[in-house]
Amino acid sequence: MRILVVDDEQDLCEILQYNLQAEGYEVDTAGSAEEALALELSGYNLILLDVMMGTMSGFQLARYLKGNPVYAQIPIIFITALDNEDDTLKGFNLGADDYIAKPLSLKEVKARVKAVLRRTAAAGADKASRQSQESKIAYETLILDLDDKSAFMDGNKLPLTKLEFELLALFMQHPGKLFDRASLLEHCWPAHTVVMDRTVDVNIARMRKKLGRYGKQIKARFGYGYTFEA
Repeated sequence: MRILVVDDEQDLCEILQYNLQAEGYEVDTAGSAEEALALELSGYNLILLDVMMGTMSGFQLARYLKGNPVYAQIPIIFITALDNEDDTLKGFNLGADDYIAKPLSLKEVKARVKAVLRRTAAAGADKASRQSQESKIAYETLILDLDDKSAFMDGNKLPLTKLEFELLALFMQHPGKLFDRASLLEHCWPAHTVVMDRTVDVNIARMRKKLGRYGKQIKARFGYGYTFEA
Protein backbone atom coordinates (compact mmCIF):
# COMPACT_ATOMS: atom_id res chain seq x y z
CA MET A 1 0.00 0.00 0.00
CA ARG A 2 1.36 3.42 -0.98
CA ILE A 3 0.66 6.47 1.17
CA LEU A 4 1.47 10.13 0.45
CA VAL A 5 1.90 12.56 3.35
CA VAL A 6 1.42 16.20 2.34
CA ASP A 7 2.41 18.70 5.04
CA ASP A 8 4.62 21.79 5.15
CA GLU A 9 6.07 20.70 8.51
CA GLN A 10 9.10 18.63 7.49
CA ASP A 11 9.55 17.13 10.96
CA LEU A 12 5.97 15.88 10.98
CA CYS A 13 6.36 14.40 7.50
CA GLU A 14 9.43 12.50 8.62
CA ILE A 15 7.75 11.23 11.80
CA LEU A 16 4.70 10.01 9.91
CA GLN A 17 6.83 8.47 7.19
CA TYR A 18 8.99 6.57 9.70
CA ASN A 19 6.05 5.26 11.73
CA LEU A 20 3.88 4.28 8.79
CA GLN A 21 6.77 2.56 7.07
CA ALA A 22 7.23 0.56 10.29
CA GLU A 23 3.65 -0.65 9.75
CA GLY A 24 4.62 -1.99 6.32
CA TYR A 25 3.39 0.86 4.12
CA GLU A 26 5.37 2.51 1.32
CA VAL A 27 5.35 6.21 2.23
CA ASP A 28 6.31 9.33 0.27
CA THR A 29 6.14 12.93 1.45
CA ALA A 30 5.48 16.32 -0.13
CA GLY A 31 6.06 19.70 1.53
CA SER A 32 3.23 21.48 -0.27
CA ALA A 33 0.16 20.91 -2.39
CA GLU A 34 2.09 22.10 -5.42
CA GLU A 35 4.83 19.55 -4.74
CA ALA A 36 2.20 16.83 -4.38
CA LEU A 37 0.67 17.73 -7.74
CA ALA A 38 4.04 17.15 -9.40
CA LEU A 39 3.83 13.47 -8.37
CA GLU A 40 1.95 10.67 -10.09
CA LEU A 41 -0.88 10.72 -7.58
CA SER A 42 -2.89 7.93 -9.17
CA GLY A 43 -0.38 5.44 -7.77
CA TYR A 44 -1.29 6.14 -4.13
CA ASN A 45 -3.81 4.23 -2.03
CA LEU A 46 -4.21 7.01 0.55
CA ILE A 47 -3.27 10.67 1.04
CA LEU A 48 -2.68 12.23 4.48
CA LEU A 49 -3.27 15.91 3.83
CA ASP A 50 -2.59 18.98 5.96
CA VAL A 51 -5.09 21.81 5.58
CA MET A 52 -3.02 24.89 6.47
CA MET A 53 -0.28 25.14 3.87
CA GLY A 54 1.16 27.87 1.66
CA THR A 55 -0.27 29.11 -1.61
CA MET A 56 -2.58 26.16 -2.12
CA SER A 57 -4.38 24.81 0.93
CA GLY A 58 -5.22 21.20 1.64
CA PHE A 59 -8.90 21.96 1.07
CA GLN A 60 -8.09 23.34 -2.39
CA LEU A 61 -5.99 20.30 -3.26
CA ALA A 62 -8.74 17.96 -2.05
CA ARG A 63 -11.32 19.82 -4.13
CA TYR A 64 -9.12 19.41 -7.20
CA LEU A 65 -8.51 15.69 -6.56
CA LYS A 66 -12.15 14.84 -5.90
CA GLY A 67 -13.20 16.74 -9.01
CA ASN A 68 -10.82 14.78 -11.23
CA PRO A 69 -12.02 11.28 -12.24
CA VAL A 70 -8.42 10.03 -12.30
CA TYR A 71 -7.89 10.79 -8.60
CA ALA A 72 -11.42 10.94 -7.18
CA GLN A 73 -11.30 7.43 -5.69
CA ILE A 74 -8.12 8.04 -3.65
CA PRO A 75 -9.13 8.28 0.03
CA ILE A 76 -8.03 11.41 1.92
CA ILE A 77 -7.42 11.88 5.64
CA PHE A 78 -7.10 15.52 6.68
CA ILE A 79 -4.50 16.27 9.35
CA THR A 80 -4.94 19.76 10.74
CA ALA A 81 -4.99 22.10 13.71
CA LEU A 82 -8.40 23.33 12.51
CA ASP A 83 -10.64 21.16 14.64
CA ASN A 84 -13.81 23.25 14.89
CA GLU A 85 -17.08 21.83 13.60
CA ASP A 86 -17.31 24.06 10.50
CA ASP A 87 -13.86 23.07 9.26
CA THR A 88 -14.52 19.40 9.98
CA LEU A 89 -17.77 19.53 8.01
CA LYS A 90 -16.03 21.35 5.17
CA GLY A 91 -13.45 18.59 5.00
CA PHE A 92 -16.07 15.85 4.87
CA ASN A 93 -18.12 17.78 2.31
CA LEU A 94 -15.05 17.84 0.08
CA GLY A 95 -14.99 14.05 0.19
CA ALA A 96 -12.55 13.40 3.04
CA ASP A 97 -12.65 9.90 4.50
CA ASP A 98 -11.43 10.98 7.94
CA TYR A 99 -10.20 13.99 9.90
CA ILE A 100 -7.45 13.95 12.55
CA ALA A 101 -6.71 17.00 14.71
CA LYS A 102 -3.24 18.10 15.73
CA PRO A 103 -1.36 17.46 17.94
CA LEU A 104 -1.31 13.95 16.59
CA SER A 105 -1.41 10.68 18.43
CA LEU A 106 0.63 8.29 16.29
CA LYS A 107 -1.38 5.38 17.65
CA GLU A 108 -4.57 7.09 16.47
CA VAL A 109 -3.07 7.90 13.06
CA LYS A 110 -2.08 4.26 12.52
CA ALA A 111 -5.52 3.03 13.55
CA ARG A 112 -7.37 5.48 11.29
CA VAL A 113 -5.09 4.79 8.35
CA LYS A 114 -5.72 1.08 8.75
CA ALA A 115 -9.48 1.62 9.05
CA VAL A 116 -9.73 3.83 5.96
CA LEU A 117 -7.67 1.42 3.84
CA ARG A 118 -9.78 -1.49 5.06
CA ARG A 119 -13.03 0.33 4.16
CA THR A 120 -11.66 1.31 0.77
CA ALA A 121 -10.59 -2.25 0.01
CA ALA A 122 -14.01 -3.58 1.04
CA ALA A 123 -15.80 -0.99 -1.10
CA GLY A 124 -13.58 -1.86 -4.05
CA ALA A 125 -14.30 -5.56 -3.63
CA ASP A 126 -18.05 -4.91 -3.47
CA LYS A 127 -17.89 -2.77 -6.60
CA ALA A 128 -15.90 -5.42 -8.47
CA SER A 129 -18.41 -8.06 -7.38
CA ARG A 130 -21.35 -5.96 -8.58
CA GLN A 131 -19.66 -5.30 -11.90
CA SER A 132 -18.93 -9.00 -12.29
CA GLN A 133 -22.55 -9.86 -11.57
CA GLU A 134 -23.78 -7.19 -13.99
CA SER A 135 -21.65 -8.72 -16.75
CA LYS A 136 -23.47 -12.04 -16.41
CA ILE A 137 -26.94 -13.07 -17.54
CA ALA A 138 -28.55 -16.18 -16.12
CA TYR A 139 -31.63 -18.30 -16.62
CA GLU A 140 -31.58 -21.14 -14.11
CA THR A 141 -28.26 -22.92 -14.82
CA LEU A 142 -27.77 -21.29 -18.23
CA ILE A 143 -25.24 -18.50 -17.72
CA LEU A 144 -23.75 -16.04 -20.20
CA ASP A 145 -20.62 -14.07 -19.40
CA LEU A 146 -20.73 -10.93 -21.52
CA ASP A 147 -17.13 -9.99 -20.73
CA ASP A 148 -15.36 -13.08 -22.02
CA LYS A 149 -18.15 -14.03 -24.45
CA SER A 150 -18.75 -17.50 -23.05
CA ALA A 151 -21.83 -19.52 -22.18
CA PHE A 152 -22.26 -22.25 -19.57
CA MET A 153 -24.96 -24.79 -18.82
CA ASP A 154 -24.86 -26.79 -15.59
CA GLY A 155 -21.30 -25.51 -15.14
CA ASN A 156 -20.14 -26.82 -18.52
CA LYS A 157 -18.99 -24.47 -21.26
CA LEU A 158 -21.15 -24.51 -24.38
CA PRO A 159 -19.45 -24.66 -27.81
CA LEU A 160 -21.30 -21.68 -29.25
CA THR A 161 -20.01 -19.83 -32.27
CA LYS A 162 -19.65 -16.04 -32.10
CA LEU A 163 -22.91 -15.61 -33.99
CA GLU A 164 -24.76 -18.07 -31.78
CA PHE A 165 -23.50 -16.34 -28.65
CA GLU A 166 -24.63 -12.94 -29.95
CA LEU A 167 -28.06 -14.31 -30.75
CA LEU A 168 -28.46 -15.95 -27.34
CA ALA A 169 -27.21 -12.84 -25.53
CA LEU A 170 -29.73 -10.69 -27.38
CA PHE A 171 -32.57 -13.04 -26.49
CA MET A 172 -31.60 -13.39 -22.82
CA GLN A 173 -31.09 -9.66 -22.37
CA HIS A 174 -34.65 -9.08 -23.59
CA PRO A 175 -36.75 -11.99 -22.30
CA GLY A 176 -40.25 -12.00 -23.72
CA LYS A 177 -39.41 -9.57 -26.52
CA LEU A 178 -40.30 -10.73 -30.01
CA PHE A 179 -37.56 -10.26 -32.63
CA ASP A 180 -38.35 -10.55 -36.29
CA ARG A 181 -35.68 -11.86 -38.62
CA ALA A 182 -34.77 -8.40 -39.87
CA SER A 183 -34.02 -7.26 -36.30
CA LEU A 184 -31.88 -10.32 -35.61
CA LEU A 185 -29.92 -9.72 -38.81
CA GLU A 186 -29.38 -6.09 -37.84
CA HIS A 187 -28.22 -6.85 -34.29
CA CYS A 188 -26.13 -9.98 -34.78
CA TRP A 189 -24.79 -10.15 -38.32
CA PRO A 190 -21.95 -7.93 -39.61
CA ALA A 191 -23.05 -4.76 -41.37
CA HIS A 192 -23.50 -4.89 -45.14
CA THR A 193 -23.64 -8.70 -45.08
CA VAL A 194 -26.17 -10.17 -47.48
CA VAL A 195 -28.01 -12.93 -45.61
CA MET A 196 -31.22 -14.75 -46.41
CA ASP A 197 -33.96 -15.02 -43.78
CA ARG A 198 -33.52 -18.79 -43.89
CA THR A 199 -29.98 -18.33 -42.56
CA VAL A 200 -31.42 -16.92 -39.34
CA ASP A 201 -33.61 -20.00 -38.90
CA VAL A 202 -30.68 -22.36 -39.51
CA ASN A 203 -28.42 -20.65 -36.97
CA ILE A 204 -31.13 -20.55 -34.31
CA ALA A 205 -31.88 -24.25 -34.90
CA ARG A 206 -28.20 -25.10 -34.38
CA MET A 207 -28.02 -22.95 -31.25
CA ARG A 208 -31.17 -24.50 -29.76
CA LYS A 209 -29.70 -27.96 -30.25
CA LYS A 210 -26.54 -26.96 -28.35
CA LEU A 211 -28.65 -25.53 -25.52
CA GLY A 212 -30.20 -28.91 -24.79
CA ARG A 213 -33.25 -28.61 -22.54
CA TYR A 214 -32.98 -24.80 -22.63
CA GLY A 215 -33.42 -24.78 -26.39
CA LYS A 216 -37.18 -24.89 -25.87
CA GLN A 217 -37.03 -21.44 -24.21
CA ILE A 218 -36.43 -19.93 -27.66
CA LYS A 219 -39.87 -19.95 -29.21
CA ALA A 220 -40.67 -19.45 -32.89
CA ARG A 221 -43.75 -17.35 -33.58
CA PHE A 222 -44.90 -18.25 -37.06
CA GLY A 223 -44.92 -15.22 -39.32
CA TYR A 224 -43.37 -12.98 -36.67
CA GLY A 225 -39.99 -14.21 -35.45
CA TYR A 226 -38.42 -15.52 -32.23
CA THR A 227 -38.56 -14.80 -28.51
CA PHE A 228 -36.90 -16.09 -25.34
CA GLU A 229 -39.47 -17.19 -22.78
CA ALA A 230 -38.01 -17.08 -19.27
